This record gives sequence, structure tokens and C-alpha cells, in this order.
Amino acid sequence: MASYTVGQLRNVAMVGHGGSGTTSLAEAMLYDSGGTTRLGRVEDGTTVSDYDPEEIRRKISVNISMLPCEWHGHKITVLDTPGYADFVGEVKCALAAVDVAVVVLDAVAGVEVGTELAWGYADEHHLPRLAFINMMDRENASFERSIERLRATFSGNFFPLQWPIGSQQDFRGIIDLATMRAYLSSKGEEAGIPADLQAVATERRQQLVEAAAEADDELIMKYLEGEELSSEEIQRGLRIGIAQGKIIPVLCGAATANIGVQALLQTITAYFPSPADRPAIIATLKQGGTEELTADPAGALAVLAFKTIADPFVGKLTYLRAFSGTLRADSRVVNGRTGEEERIGTLYQLRGKEQIPIKELMAGDIGAVAKLSTTSTGDTLCDKGHPLELPRIAFPEPVYSAAVKPKTKTDVDKLGPALQRLVEEDPTLSVRTEPSTHEIILSGMGDNHI
Repeated sequence: MASYTVGQLRNVAMVGHGGSGTTSLAEAMLYDSGGTTRLGRVEDGTTVSDYDPEEIRRKISVNISMLPCEWHGHKITVLDTPGYADFVGEVKCALAAVDVAVVVLDAVAGVEVGTELAWGYADEHHLPRLAFINMMDRENASFERSIERLRATFSGNFFPLQWPIGSQQDFRGIIDLATMRAYLSSKGEEAGIPADLQAVATERRQQLVEAAAEADDELIMKYLEGEELSSEEIQRGLRIGIAQGKIIPVLCGAATANIGVQALLQTITAYFPSPADRPAIIATLKQGGTEELTADPAGALAVLAFKTIADPFVGKLTYLRAFSGTLRADSRVVNGRTGEEERIGTLYQLRGKEQIPIKELMAGDIGAVAKLSTTSTGDTLCDKGHPLELPRIAFPEPVYSAAVKPKTKTDVDKLGPALQRLVEEDPTLSVRTEPSTHEIILSGMGDNHI
């Protein structure tokens, strides 16, 4: 993978209700960007994202999966998250590490419980976001009805950035309202706008231009004076409005048919902020006080460990987001919480289960490292001479408990370490011994979670 500056990075979390198609959409993004040569299917267990045997068996996502994409001079790191409420801890981990949230909706069901949960968690981090109306090729799919439900459920200004060409079995492409060009089929072939959609596209574009103008004082004066805004000015206004949360763009497509996916990649790179454009994060200094950190590769080292997994080949694998400074392979750092030194071995860029060695992880980028000894989810890695802590991830309390016991006597000694490893991987799990019955109680977010 090529080298990129901070301004060329985009970090995106795919969130939504279970079954809305976040994994299929992430898979299509990876395929269209050349990251894989085959478009996998969740039903066949062939996606890059859902590689865990449990995910393949259940046909749902259970863990965060990292999918880096290269698109027109940018690197988009996609974090695919589970949609089922039992695995809400994964969503919270991912949203703490990204700069953009892509909220995926089923074009038939519209806003669902999982949509509302993900939206609220994105609000906690003040993330710019877009709504992607997926499955436009399904029976009873409706783009307009989905937008109405978004507006009825959430506060915010929703503006279609695209308009569908056809619907349900006739869905075949999208109209980009900013450029007034149509893109058809899975190849995104450019075409003129169909005559029967010219009027609605013109009307919707006017609303989009007004929203872009209102985001910038210079543009609104020009607009009110009757001057026409150029494409560059419209894009500038949209970028400002989206970054400030004043504009929430709505896109559409069909992930499994690979329609509208290339337009989504283009939208993320053209309109959404890089780590350098995001507000400074406030770190707590060990000696007292706070410090504002920006995505500066030469700044103080501040790296968040946002996810821990037990990899069968390399052991404990920790997912990292560098908010400031540059983390280098074969170096030594300090855990900001414990004060203990950690040795950084090989750093990795992950693509599903594939581990690609890299030399360094600079501010704004996401990667992973293996075999950290004391670092757990939510900890901060920093320089020994400048100890600090980033805000910790707030996890919900467990709501469901079950007694667990080994199947055979030979498994007794294995149970304790196995449960401890699970708790390290997932902070929404907890283990305790019930004093009255001496049973081992495992608590989590639901039956599927346990």
C-alpha cells in the first residue's frame, strides 16, 4: 500500500441495524477499490470482513473488522461493525477510533432500533456522518420513505446527495445531484440523467445548493445576490456543512448488486474530513492538567488501543488508532494508565484476517500490534517522557447473565484462562463467582453474546 499524508486519510465506521448490509457494503467498497478481486457474499461465508468461523456459521458479524481501501489518492480505513445489539461494545470501540460514521439503513425497513443506537453512539463522539439507504433493489424499497423516517426520528438536516434511478427490481443506478450526472450498473458507467427524472433532480439539486451556500458566509452572499455557484464552491460548502454537522447527506445503493458503491467512496473522499480536519482531542496529563492534541505526526505520541482480540497465530492482537505523533515498529512506549513500559514489535495494517507489516503508524492512521503485555482496550500508548491518557471508551453494563461450567473434568483448568481471555477481548463481558452456589457467572449484553 502506498504512503499517504494525514490529509489523504479517511477513517470510517460502518454501523447500522443487524441485516442492513454493513458487511456487504464494506465488501463492495473493498472490491471496487481493488483491495480484493472477488466480491464475497455473507450468505456464502466468503467476505473478507466476516472471517471468524463463528461469523461464517451464524452469517452475522461478531467482531470489528478492518478493511483499508485506496481510492483516487486517498486511503479509506473502513471498520465494519456488528449490527446486533448484543455486540454493541464493538460499535462503541469502532466509533471511538474513526472520524466518519456511515449509517446503513435497509430501504424497506428504514430506521430500526439498531439504527437509533448507532446514531446515539455517533452523537457521543460528535462524528460527521452520512446515511446510506441500502438494498434499493429489494421489493417495497423506498428512498423517499426512508428519508422521511430519518427526518422523523433524528434531529438534523438531511439532504439527498444522490437520487435513485429506478427502484426495487428496476433499480439500476444513481444521480449525483452535485454534478448532475447519472451513474449506472455495477461499473458506475457515466450517463445523462433520464428525462423522467430531470425535474425531480433539478429540484433536489437546488435544495442541496442552498444547504451548501448556507454553510459558508461568502457563498450565501454570492447565492443571495443571484450568482450561480461553481461545482468547486458547492463542494466547499458541503464539506464545511458536513464537518460542522449542519448537513447530513443521504446516499443510496444496493451493496450486493454493487450499485452506488463507487459513488459512496467518492463522497467520503470529496466531502468528509480527514483526521487533520477534526477538532483536537483532549488528553489528560499524568503530571496534572490537560493537553489538546491534533493529528500531527511530529506531535506528542498518543495512541488509543481500541480493540483487543486473541489471534490464533500471533496471540494477543491490539487494534490501534494514532491520534498524535508517530508509533514506530521495534520501539518502546509507556502505557499511560499503568505507567509500565511496552515493547512495540511488528506493526500491522490489517485487511480482514490478513496482516500486512508496516514500519510505522502515524497520526490519523489505524493499525495493529501483537503481543502487548499489559495494554488492554481503552488504554493509551505514549512516550515515557510525556505520559498522558486519551478519553476512555464508555461501555454499557451487562444486562444478561448465565452460569457456565466445563463439559469435562479435564476442562476445569482451561475454563478460567479462557474466560479471562474473553473478558480482555470484550469489555462488555464480565465474570464472577456466585458466593452462595460457587457457580461461575458470565454476564454480557444478551443470549447471542454469551
